[in-house]
Amino acid sequence: MNKLLVTGANGLLGRQVCIDCVANGFKVTAFTRSIPPDALPHVNYVPFDFNKPWQEANLPDTADVVIHLAQSPNFRRIPEAAIEVFRVNLESTARLLDYAKRKGVKHFVLASSGGVYRVGSQPLEESAPVRSPGELDYYLASKLSSEMLVNNYRAFLRTTILRFFFVYGPRQNRDMLIPRLLDNISHGRKVSLQGNDGFSFNPIHVADASKAVIASVEKTESSTINIAGPDVLSIRKICKAAGSHMGIQPVFESIPGKALSLIGDIGQMKKRLYSPTIRLLDRLYELTA
Repeated sequence: MNKLLVTGANGLLGRQVCIDCVANGFKVTAFTRSIPPDALPHVNYVPFDFNKPWQEANLPDTADVVIHLAQSPNFRRIPEAAIEVFRVNLESTARLLDYAKRKGVKHFVLASSGGVYRVGSQPLEESAPVRSPGELDYYLASKLSSEMLVNNYRAFLRTTILRFFFVYGPRQNRDMLIPRLLDNISHGRKVSLQGNDGFSFNPIHVADASKAVIASVEKTESSTINIAGPDVLSIRKICKAAGSHMGIQPVFESIPGKALSLIGDIGQMKKRLYSPTIRLLDRLYELTA
C-alpha cells in the first residue's frame, strides 16, 4: 500500500496530505492543475485538469490507493460553472473509480462534505439523515452523488468516504468561511448572526484532517466517517476571539431566522482513525491576513 495517487494535491488539504504521505514513506503521484512554484520534494507532480478532456493514459499504470480530493474552485458559481463543477466533482469520480477497478487499485478514498447532512442541534453521526434532493445545492448534490458512485464499488475494492466539516488552516482561500469572518472584522464590516450567537459548527484544522486521511489509507474495511474538530464554536464566539486577537471590536448585526448548527459527531473518527487535537481559537494567528 505504498503507491498513492492524490488529486487536488495543491489545495489546502491536498498539499498537507502530500506532505504527510511522504513523511510516512508513501510514493506520491500528485495531480494539480499546474506544477506549483513551491513544489514539494519527493512528490511526482502531474499537471491535470479534470475540467478539460483527459485520457486514462495520463494516469499512472499502477497505484495502490486513490485519494480523490479535487473539487472545482467555482462551486459557488452556479449555474455559470455548473458543467465545470459536474466534470471536476462528479465525472472525475466516476472515471477514477472505473480506472481503479480495472487497474487493481486496492483502496479508493473520497473527500465529501458534512454539508450533506440535514442541519440539527445535536452532533450528527454517520447514520444521520442526509438532505433530500430538493434541499441540496448543486455542489452538495455533486458530493452526495459521488458518494453513491463510490458505494457502488464496494464489491470490487475498499472504499472510504470522509465527510469533512469546515477544514481551515494556513494558505486557505480568503473566500472560505473562517478567513471571510476574520476579514470582515479586520475591515470593520458587520458580521450577520441569526439568533443570539449565529451558526455553530466544529471546524477541523488541516493538519488534523490530513492525519485522518493518512490513517484511513490502510484501513481494511469500507466505511463512511465524519472528519471534524474537537470544539463546537458559534460564529459569535469565533469573532469575539478573533477580534480580541486583532485588537478590534467585532460589529454584529441580527438577521431574521433561527441559529442553525452543523456539528459532526467524531466518535468514529477518534475510534478508527485519529483524535483531533488542534483548537481553532489557538490558531487564529495562522488565519489573520
